[in-house]
Amino acid sequence: MLTRQIVPIVQGGMQHVGTADLASAVSNAGALGIITALIFPTPEGLREEIRRCRTLTNRPFGVNITLLPSLVPPDYAAYARVVIEEGVKVVETAGNSPGPVIKQLKAAGIIVLHKCTSIRHAQSAVKLGVDFLSIDGFECAGHVGESDITNFILLSRARQTLKVPFIASGGFADGQGLAAALCLGASGINMGTRFMCTVEAPVHVNIKKEIVKAQETDTALVLRKWRNTTRLYKNKVVEEALKVEREATGDSFEPMAPLVSGKRGKMVFVDGDPNFGVSLSVSLFPGVFSLSLFYLLDIELFCFPTKELLTHILLIGLDGWPGHWLDSRHPHLQGPRGEDREGGRADSQGKVGVDQACS
Repeated sequence: MLTRQIVPIVQGGMQHVGTADLASAVSNAGALGIITALIFPTPEGLREEIRRCRTLTNRPFGVNITLLPSLVPPDYAAYARVVIEEGVKVVETAGNSPGPVIKQLKAAGIIVLHKCTSIRHAQSAVKLGVDFLSIDGFECAGHVGESDITNFILLSRARQTLKVPFIASGGFADGQGLAAALCLGASGINMGTRFMCTVEAPVHVNIKKEIVKAQETDTALVLRKWRNTTRLYKNKVVEEALKVEREATGDSFEPMAPLVSGKRGKMVFVDGDPNFGVSLSVSLFPGVFSLSLFYLLDIELFCFPTKELLTHILLIGLDGWPGHWLDSRHPHLQGPRGEDREGGRADSQGKVGVDQACS
């Protein structure tokens, strides 16, 4: 299973952010890091990034291939071929008409995790042979689909109807969210925006601060008129885009294109001006900024009361999760172990004990 890493978390594919730097850091910290294929203009650029990632981690990582409407579609088959040739074992797919790419990947024995925003699309993906599903609730950043179904309903329906494992995606940022996803039947969670706020993410510090101080109301849905509904951080550019969309009388995308340009969006993360272009994000909770991924996945995500709740859930056996998983993967969650845990003193690397960090 994809989530049988140290922690049951997958890093979502994120445009401009999902490079080898972040993917390797996530994998090194115990989750599954993901390189976003279409960050790179050519398949050969992706090949170089996969090879660079292998110099940064010896742990598994995956690649995201997202198929979206485009005037000049990328050569998705060529990107998939590079993934196969480079020996990547896990691919996250998303978007429209993924059948040919999924078939190509499955023929090479690759584990395919497909992201869906509706049960109908999830069932179609299962028929295509995917191994795993990422169920993306309306809370998510980026492409939210057109159904507007939130995770509480969507995950419950997934548990009732799907015959393959699934992870939960959209609005997850801490251990309480992970515990909730497990209770609803998911095998783990997908996180995107939360990873953007770690020190390892290739995102300007101004943008990390902007995300953290944002409120839950500071996102907006754009591009619904063109059935490509996208949740974006609400800034001056997005406000202008909403005005253009409201006033548009035809189907032409021309007035909108300069506002949602990918090049402008990339410069937001590079230069740190939150109002230069659009960026994909959901609002997080105060106090999460600038944590190392090791601290995030080893301490923050399993703080009390979450660690007790997770212990209870997993030890009683949750829909195929063996009770020994927590014991073998996270022995420190059973209580203090050794001098570095007792009293919360720092260990040889300067890392504080779990109990102190969670108090």
